[in-house]
Amino acid sequence: MAHTKAQKAVSGNRDSRSKRLGVKIYGGQKVSPGYVIVRQKGTRFQAGEGTKLSRDFTIIALKQGIVHFTQKYGKKYVLVK
Repeated sequence: MAHTKAQKAVSGNRDSRSKRLGVKIYGGQKVSPGYVIVRQKGTRFQAGEGTKLSRDFTIIALKQGIVHFTQKYGKKYVLVK
């Protein structure tokens, strides 16, 4: 009789699903309006020209162009030119 009731091994053996965060489109790649460029928790990257920061901190392209990553005053920005 293989019972694990007393040891409680099964009830605490679950894990959450990964959130698939990170950069989705890299610098130099073409984007169209609505493309997700970065998925993040918090503002690790700031939204620059041609991009928008959504409610869950995802950076989305607002216009067609090429993605650029820049750094200014210690903050990282994502631009679409």
